[in-house]
Amino acid sequence: MAGHRQSKKRRYITWGVAGAAAVAGAGLAAQSSMAATTWPAQKTYTGRAFDTCAAPSLSAMKGWHTGFYGAAAVYVGGKNRGCSQPNLTASWVKSVSTVGWKLIPIYVGAQPPCQSGSSPEKLTATTAASLGKTDADDAVSKSSALGMKAGSPIYLDMEAYDVTNTSCNNAVLTYVRAFDKELRAKVYRAGYYGFTSSSAKAIANATDKTDLPGNLWYALWDKQNTTTTDWPFGSTQYTDHSRGHQYLVNSKETRNGYTITVDRDAWDAPVAITG
Repeated sequence: MAGHRQSKKRRYITWGVAGAAAVAGAGLAAQSSMAATTWPAQKTYTGRAFDTCAAPSLSAMKGWHTGFYGAAAVYVGGKNRGCSQPNLTASWVKSVSTVGWKLIPIYVGAQPPCQSGSSPEKLTATTAASLGKTDADDAVSKSSALGMKAGSPIYLDMEAYDVTNTSCNNAVLTYVRAFDKELRAKVYRAGYYGFTSSSAKAIANATDKTDLPGNLWYALWDKQNTTTTDWPFGSTQYTDHSRGHQYLVNSKETRNGYTITVDRDAWDAPVAITG
């Protein structure tokens, strides 16, 4: 969305904006590199989820397990990750999973060259392919160390940028393809977080679907808890449990004495395999 305000994530990293059938449903065309591998069954969660910059304490997660939310997104890594994660350990993952939480791994990788502002890692046309591969290797390593097993998704966080800048957009697509291809080579599902007017739009509207993510988490802050009625792209895209929708940001909420500022998500997509 043009002139969008920052998401909850970007309150911590300030960036301006310059200007397999059983595996992923309608995302199969984008997952051609998965065909020769026997994949673990997808673990799907359908319901309300939240994301927040730092993983809450185990006590807070227990207090928040009231039935309103069933899944939580956690930032497993990336040089552009905005918050330290003192709570996010393999023990924490095991404990919150035992409580009943489903987890959504998100990785804040390299950002577009045409994105204004500074960040620890930006891609270029020259480095896009190599960075995509090395960042994917890091994402898998971090997720695996947390106890998120093969077959889990990893959602690549790509913030808003000027998709009309052709060279910039092509570099981003090169990076995303390299990231996703490497994820799948290591038997992790490829997901992607982006904005409906820019970063998600670039993925959904790309003519060449090769090695693009099979699961799309779209940011559209319309306060609608749905992954269908406001779906902004083709009706046959990302069906069969392949969509997440960030519909509300910066929501300060208290449950059982624990107050956390979160973004709300409608979820119908893969979550981490932790059992």
